[in-house]
Amino acid sequence: MNPSTIIAGTMKWGVWGAKMNPVQVAATVHSALDAGIHTFDHADIYGGYTTESDFGAGFAESGIERSSVEFISKCGICYPADRQAHSVKHYNYSSEHIRTSVENSLRNLRTDYIDLYLLHRPSPLMDAKEAVDALQKLQDEGKIKEWGVSNFTPSQVQLMATQAIPAWNQIECSLAHTHPLTDGTLDVHQTLGVRTMAWGPLGKLLGGENARVTEVLGRLSAEYDVEPSALLLAWLLRHPARIVPVVGTTQSARYSALVKAGQVDMELEHWFQLLEASWGRKVP
Repeated sequence: MNPSTIIAGTMKWGVWGAKMNPVQVAATVHSALDAGIHTFDHADIYGGYTTESDFGAGFAESGIERSSVEFISKCGICYPADRQAHSVKHYNYSSEHIRTSVENSLRNLRTDYIDLYLLHRPSPLMDAKEAVDALQKLQDEGKIKEWGVSNFTPSQVQLMATQAIPAWNQIECSLAHTHPLTDGTLDVHQTLGVRTMAWGPLGKLLGGENARVTEVLGRLSAEYDVEPSALLLAWLLRHPARIVPVVGTTQSARYSALVKAGQVDMELEHWFQLLEASWGRKVP
């Protein structure tokens, strides 16, 4: 998979947020493409198991060629909802569940293949061999192009790697959530060749709650001539793990400002100024 510089997250496009109808989904996808974003992130549970199908209807409405975009989806989280008769929230990575989930996503998204399929969150009962075997068989069948994981810790990534190396791990990472920089996650990714996506990349830092970060963002955004939101994404892009941010905005007008993060060549000391502002102390 060759994702765009930033990825459009769809979690809040449906009933969990903007409640877009097919025409609005189509328009938002067009806006993303116009801004240079061609990768769209999904999960089976979004919208209580409804957002994938809403997106699929909207994408069909858009008239866009499937080959011009990339779809990511995920499975593994199961919880009680109108469309699912589960009695308790849990995780399921049986080969049967993975296959059923992929088939459902293909139907919902109205596509013959998914570019990247992720195991959404690690389960204490996951059999790595069974899960990897199921994913690789689906890959051999052409139903998924690549597979990976999401929210996996360094040890869990290493467990998967005893069977095969995941192509990606989608994790929470931002200037407000820097643990992956220090807990070994990004080190393991680079060691094994696992690519990194970051959800929540803005870290809820644009509301002014952190005065230190707000001050540095204001000064540096003027210097780089980009919005503070783009600067927060550029901070992630500066990392050698080649982090790809997943932005969850439902306001398509923001895409053109956010993609400017890819044009920022952030200076080393500026990167550490932002880190120091987030931590409230100098690095050790």
